[in-house]
Amino acid sequence: MSRLVSFLLVFLLVLLGLAFAVGNAKPVELNYFLATREVPLAMTLVLTLAFGALVGILFSLGLVLRCKRETLRLRRQVQITEQEVVNLRNIPIKDVR
Repeated sequence: MSRLVSFLLVFLLVLLGLAFAVGNAKPVELNYFLATREVPLAMTLVLTLAFGALVGILFSLGLVLRCKRETLRLRRQVQITEQEVVNLRNIPIKDVR
């Protein structure tokens, strides 16, 4: 059921994007420092959004990798601690009197 809802949501977003692109088909001048070019406004906005998403992913990649490394370290530590507990439970208790 959730798969159908997500498919419908993506489909509606694509339709909304197409309607936006058709409504904003007028060209705008894009100046990218080396030259200028006339491109449709919708394409400019999509490219800007894609560039922003890519930059966001690149900047957050370091944090994600650091968290994954920390998770692996903590899992190893838990595994060692669990093995120590098992070893301690297997040691016979000496009755000292």
